[in-house]
Amino acid sequence: MRGWGWATMVCGVLGCAGRSDEPATMAQARELLRNAESPSGDVVLRCDPPDGVVFLDGVAQGLCSDFRGAPRGLRVGEGLHQIEVKKEGYWPYTTYIEPHKARAVLNVQLRPMGTEKTPEGSTP
Repeated sequence: MRGWGWATMVCGVLGCAGRSDEPATMAQARELLRNAESPSGDVVLRCDPPDGVVFLDGVAQGLCSDFRGAPRGLRVGEGLHQIEVKKEGYWPYTTYIEPHKARAVLNVQLRPMGTEKTPEGSTP
């Protein structure tokens, strides 16, 4: 019986595998650490106008305002990725990013189409 007493004391002090009464904050901390170890990154988008559509590697992700960093940015995985912001009536914005386990901020200023001025005497 002595062996069981020691095992009971160790489980009581250190905790046993499979214990389900772990505080939610501890589970959240474990998840954050697990995500921090991955080579992915987070991109905060600040766009003007804020309702441009964001594309990650050609796939629509949502509006630019969805990725302001509150509560989250655009999550990108390992490797080189293309980020595009498009809105009808504006020139598209395209850039490439490779995450490095960090949060990046991308400021995007979309330019309206048809507002370019041509020098006098020349044809567009």
